Amino acid sequence: MRFDVISLFPDMITAAASVGVTGKALERGITSLSVWNPRDYTHDKHKTVDDRPYGGGPGMVMKYQPLHDAVNAAKQAGYTNTKVVYLSPQGQPITQALLSSIAHDSQLILVAGRYEGIDERFVDLDCDEEWSIGDYVISGGELAALIVIDAITRLLPDVLGDEQSAEQDSYSDGLLDCPHFTRPEEIAGHTVPAVLMSGNHADIERWRMKQALGRTWQRRPDLLEKKTLNAEQKQLLEQFKVDVKRCGNEYY
Repeated sequence: MRFDVISLFPDMITAAASVGVTGKALERGITSLSVWNPRDYTHDKHKTVDDRPYGGGPGMVMKYQPLHDAVNAAKQAGYTNTKVVYLSPQGQPITQALLSSIAHDSQLILVAGRYEGIDERFVDLDCDEEWSIGDYVISGGELAALIVIDAITRLLPDVLGDEQSAEQDSYSDGLLDCPHFTRPEEIAGHTVPAVLMSGNHADIERWRMKQALGRTWQRRPDLLEKKTLNAEQKQLLEQFKVDVKRCGNEYY
């Protein structure tokens, strides 16, 4: 998959994307990344990319033309069909389902805004969608772009060492992930749940599903409202609630 980022801070994107999972995917050619600086597409000697907002008010607004030309350059260097996404607090919330649907595409152009915002005509004329990473404001879209790149990259075939890692992540099936444990067996009187050391894979899977359902019920009940549980899942969730009420500890 090809990622293109429109950003005034290209070094920020390339440096952060060169490590970890995204870095390995780039090295192996599973993904590619190009960053396009709108300043390179300005027509004045000062390389002006922003101006004062019409109607007054604080801050500056990114100009249409440099953004438009940067996006066109990214399109010409990539594929015929691509999606242009503006990363904005006003966009639709990014979900695992949304990212999974994009992971099948060939190219994604991410626009990282700065300052007070960008000219709305660029959003209307050049962008296909607006995405938001949450109900808060950050200084620019670069961090949001890196989040999107990382989240999509880990969904691509042959990126993770174990293909089941992405499948078992939180939100992959509409639930939060179950708790995980590793050595040592005991820490400060807290021991690993016995079922995880039993070697009974069917019991382990049932326990993990119960924990995922219970953790979602405790921490993100809104996710459960969107999910239709089968009979076994309903039974496991009820068992989780009983365990918590009886023991005060949902792990056992």
